[in-house]
Order: sequence, then C-alpha cells, then structure tokens
Amino acid sequence: MRPLHAVVFAALLPFAALAEGAAVDPPAFGPLPAAEVVLADQMYLKRPVAVFADSPNDPNFIRQMDLLARAYPALEERDVIVVTDTDPEARSEWRQKLRPRGFSLVIMDKDLRPVVRKPLPWDVREITAAIDKLPLRRQEMLERNPAGR
Repeated sequence: MRPLHAVVFAALLPFAALAEGAAVDPPAFGPLPAAEVVLADQMYLKRPVAVFADSPNDPNFIRQMDLLARAYPALEERDVIVVTDTDPEARSEWRQKLRPRGFSLVIMDKDLRPVVRKPLPWDVREITAAIDKLPLRRQEMLERNPAGR
C-alpha cells in the first residue's frame, strides 16, 4: 500500500506547484484608464505617471505610450502606475486635479504632488531619472540598499 501512496503523491505534486504559482501571479503591469483609478487610493502606495490627451489618436499620446511600453520593468521597479486619460469631456478626477491642456505628461510623487509636467513625450530614461531624484525615492533606495550611503 505504501508504494501506491508514493506514486499518487508523485503524480499530484506538479499540480500542487502549478496551483501555487497561479495564485501568486500579480496582475500584469500596464496603463490604466483614469476612470478606473481612484486618485486618493494611490497615496504613498504608487507613484502616478499621468498621460493626458484630447484624443487617443493624438500623435504625442501614441508616441508616449510606445515609449512607456518599452520599459515597463523600470517603471514597475519604481512603484509607478501609468494612468491615461484621453476623454476631456468625462472630466475625470485626474483632470480636475491636474488640469492638463491638450497633451500632457505629469509625474507625481507618492504623496500625490505633481513634480514634473511636460507638454511633449518623454523617454523612460528621462522619467526614471526625474523619479530617482525625488526625496521619497532616494529614501526607498537607501532602505533597499543601506550600503549605498
């Protein structure tokens, strides 16, 4: 009877590992529409990067989204949440707080304070450099790597 238990256990072991891995997978990183993201819920959890345009067909919006898509891991490492808003008529909470005109890229710190506003697309290298200069980000980097003092 004991060998039968061992065979059954060995046969079911891969399924247990598969189920464990499926339960741990985080949601995919990517842009979220402003209507789906509550601004106050992001306080001290995420660093919002908001991309506004008057239309999803705006060439600057398309270019910015392409630039962001190339480096999602670098943004995710910095606790960034990418929020998009291409409908000025909807008057989202994000538009009411940040008041963009036309295309606008707004980088915010975790305290939801806008720190950088740009009227043109920015490369992820420039965005991450701006984020890495923020006091909260510097503190995070020192906490993760205390030897870097």
